[in-house]
Amino acid sequence: MKNLLWFSTIAMFLFLFSCNEKEQKAPNILFIMSDDHTSQAFGIYGSRLANLNPTPNLDKIANEGMIFENAFCNNSICTPSRASIITGQYPQTNGVLDLSAKLDVAKQYLPQEMNKLGYETAIIGKWHLRNPPELFSYYNVLPGQGNYFNPVFYNREDGGIDNLIEYEGHSSDVITDISLNWLKNKRNKNKPFFLMHHFKAPHDMFINAPRYDSYLEDVNIPEPDNLFQPLVGSVGSKGYGSGLTKNSTWGLGRRLEIDNSLSEIEYVKATYQKYLKRYLRCVKGIDDNVKRLINYLEKSGELDNTVIIYTGDQGFFLGEHDLMDKRWIYEESMRMPFFVRYPKMIKSRSRTDAIINNTDFAPTIIDIAGGKTPDYMQGNSFKSILETGKEPKDWQQSTYYRYWMHNANKLSTPAHFGIRTKDYKLIFFYGLFWKDVRKEEGNWGDRSIQTPASWEFYDLRKDPKEMQNEYNNPKYKSIISKLKKQLAAKRKELNEEDKNYPHIRQVIDDHWNN
Repeated sequence: MKNLLWFSTIAMFLFLFSCNEKEQKAPNILFIMSDDHTSQAFGIYGSRLANLNPTPNLDKIANEGMIFENAFCNNSICTPSRASIITGQYPQTNGVLDLSAKLDVAKQYLPQEMNKLGYETAIIGKWHLRNPPELFSYYNVLPGQGNYFNPVFYNREDGGIDNLIEYEGHSSDVITDISLNWLKNKRNKNKPFFLMHHFKAPHDMFINAPRYDSYLEDVNIPEPDNLFQPLVGSVGSKGYGSGLTKNSTWGLGRRLEIDNSLSEIEYVKATYQKYLKRYLRCVKGIDDNVKRLINYLEKSGELDNTVIIYTGDQGFFLGEHDLMDKRWIYEESMRMPFFVRYPKMIKSRSRTDAIINNTDFAPTIIDIAGGKTPDYMQGNSFKSILETGKEPKDWQQSTYYRYWMHNANKLSTPAHFGIRTKDYKLIFFYGLFWKDVRKEEGNWGDRSIQTPASWEFYDLRKDPKEMQNEYNNPKYKSIISKLKKQLAAKRKELNEEDKNYPHIRQVIDDHWNN
């Protein structure tokens, strides 16, 4: 009888241990996103800035996992990009077309799905989707864009959006302080966590913590080869008489208080240097604060059971084509940094050129957590790429992009859409705001002006910096024809056919075969 009782006790202990071990195997997921942190501003992507070693801590994380060479956003502007990440959907489906849109609480799909899978969910930092992130277990977020210094936040426990609480310090430090406090003291440690840690930095205009004021002070920042070579583009991107793509450094120079008595070349160079140093000082603050998160996970013993994802919400121009900001479908703006560390699944120092975009993030996170991609999501899980390092035979070979806003904020970026494969890019500039301004009240300013419609095509194998529009080159006629068919098919597949915008459809129909 004693032996039977003994064996029963042992069996029960082994069963409970097995159950506990199974629970522990569910990985934590830490999703870190910065704002406008472009791939040029890393060591791992080998840009002209790599030798400055701007991101040693992030590079270390990346090299311990998988780096994605072809990660793209589908709309290079903050609010739509974030909506696609949360919903796994493209703008016409989730309804978030521009900066003024709200994401319905019911469409906060990613935290919904992660909650169902037993995760403790949290978002801390920049949210920028207007309606509060109510479907997370915990949130503490900036209202709107937020401030660089002494930012205010709101959270559910203290009354939500109606009660803003000020924190002292630089936003990158404060956001990390709040995340560390949640990890240490507020979360349910019996559950795996899913934390979206979102920096405000390095969003324009860049303001760094004072401790970085001397960083790169005596360094000459390498210039892009095409700093003095504006877009060749087309009449659609440049306007009649090149009136759309103005020399952006002149406006920046005024904001940065550059001496306007300098010659044009000296003025552009001085603007570039000041702008880039401010940007990279903010990046340095991000890199150091990510190290704080890693240190905590290492000390708590959770590092190797945590999937660490790092990305930006889009790319950003750092002087290429004499452009600053984002919005355009061109490479520097469309490309996102993206890498994942998880030693239990991912081989270190692995890279892939598989095409992914930000609608694929939610399906992949759900898949890693043990769930299945919901039918309402338009993105695809790339978990198998992380596991095997290989691109499945049926994996997507192109990605779709669309900028809806049209001439917003005096930045003169016309509305456009396009398709990118590994080798080519085809773009259509239709030049209309998505609302028919003729039927709207109020002053819509430049958005009411229709800019010229036109096509652009780039052979990225030969022209990775997109210096020559080859749309009218007969050599590419067959390729362009195939890409137009792919573009039309993708627009239909993704609910991007503008059924509710007949004024746009008319321009597309009129110019599709031009």
